Amino acid sequence: MNDHDHEHDDHEHDDHEHDDHEHDDHEHRHRHGGRLAAWWHRLAHAVVPHSHDSRAKIDPALESSRDGLRALWISLVGLGVTAVAQAVIVVLSGSVALLGDTLHNVADALTAVPLGIAFLLGRRAATRAYTYGYGRAEDLAGIIIVAVIAASAVAAAWTAVTRLLHPTDVAHLPWVAAAGLVGFVGNELVAQYRIRVGRRIGSAALVADGLHARTDGYTSLAVLAAAGGAALGWRWADPVVGLVIAVAITFVLKDAAREVYRRLMDAVDPALVDQAETALRAVDGVRDVAAVRLRWIGHRLHAEAELVVDADLSLVAAHEIAADAEHQLTHAVPRLAGATVHTDPHSHPGRHHHPDLSHRRRQPFR
Repeated sequence: MNDHDHEHDDHEHDDHEHDDHEHDDHEHRHRHGGRLAAWWHRLAHAVVPHSHDSRAKIDPALESSRDGLRALWISLVGLGVTAVAQAVIVVLSGSVALLGDTLHNVADALTAVPLGIAFLLGRRAATRAYTYGYGRAEDLAGIIIVAVIAASAVAAAWTAVTRLLHPTDVAHLPWVAAAGLVGFVGNELVAQYRIRVGRRIGSAALVADGLHARTDGYTSLAVLAAAGGAALGWRWADPVVGLVIAVAITFVLKDAAREVYRRLMDAVDPALVDQAETALRAVDGVRDVAAVRLRWIGHRLHAEAELVVDADLSLVAAHEIAADAEHQLTHAVPRLAGATVHTDPHSHPGRHHHPDLSHRRRQPFR
């Protein structure tokens, strides 16, 4: 009945990423200040076609998964070497504080395994059963990471309490101190790398893993204090520092759990919603933005938008506005993989009109 009441579910631009799609001032501006600008825009696209073929460029989702995998394997090697070196000193010295730090480093290194599997799964194509693909595997990996962090905290606390109840001397104190320093340097380097890559590709799980590694670095410094206390003859210093490390692990557990929980609950930064609304309102022909929804699928965003347009537009005109709005979103919102844009006439804005429209269309057939 309504040509302009047209839902554009097929407008998917999975090959676009804000960071990878730069526009020179003279090359591809979308200001659309009026009919002349719109006409010039159409002419420019006719003369110089704007390719959306995935074969013409590297798929940004695939590229970001490669970056994530590279970060995981590099950090796995770095933390693995650090943990092995510390484990040798633990066996020689019997330091509980260093044991807690080593357990934390081992747990941090092993979290690369579920994350790596998640990144590999995320590269698989969508199917009839998993129509949005397998990006949510990263969220499942995040849950596993949180569980591993919690387990390392319990193990460190249990060992420290046991040593407090049954104190023993710590041997090879200079090596214990050196192992703590090595742990700090190794973890901080890995943390910076993981957090930087995770934020760049939008992976909450990788950022949580980086925060975990950063706390490992700070707890490694506590091993120096334990070695110093043991050198002064304080037999309680080593297990007490081990307890402090366990408490520090619980703090990173809280931060990582909150990050993963927000992603599981489809939380996004409100600033991204503001960016999307601003970009949509600037599109020529859009009278209002009824709703904007964003959600993370793995480390990529997907958007849904409801626009209000003039009621007297033809189907083609409404389609052009929706396509233009979708295209502008892919440039305005970082890491946006695709958008579904729906246009409503200004005489019937909003989804609450849809049931009445459906019933009205079916009345003659009763």
